[in-house]
Amino acid sequence: MNYPANVVTIHPYFKVHTGHMDSARSLLTEFVAATQPEPACLFYEFTINGDEVFCREGYLGAEGVQAHLANVGPILDAMLKISDLTRLEFHGPAEEIDKLREPLAALNPAWFVKHNGITR
Repeated sequence: MNYPANVVTIHPYFKVHTGHMDSARSLLTEFVAATQPEPACLFYEFTINGDEVFCREGYLGAEGVQAHLANVGPILDAMLKISDLTRLEFHGPAEEIDKLREPLAALNPAWFVKHNGITR
């Protein structure tokens, strides 16, 4: 699928606390339901490896990212009570990443700026 040039992806990794995977799975369902109607969301999915949860998600520009984070804030707060955010990455074109650096600095993410690639 050809994506617009302004796509920003988020890559959070959570380590679920012992005994809380059932609660985490329930929250993943809530995340998906809340994200489904977001018009700037291009894709959103969770994968699980043991006690680690990963979310692969993409949005139209920095504005789409910020709208999503505002939308899922309460669910994310609940997830962070039963897991640790072990890594957080934002990937995208420099002009979109630069719009996110200041407002999301407190999350201490890794910032990846797009260099080149292929879309089909």
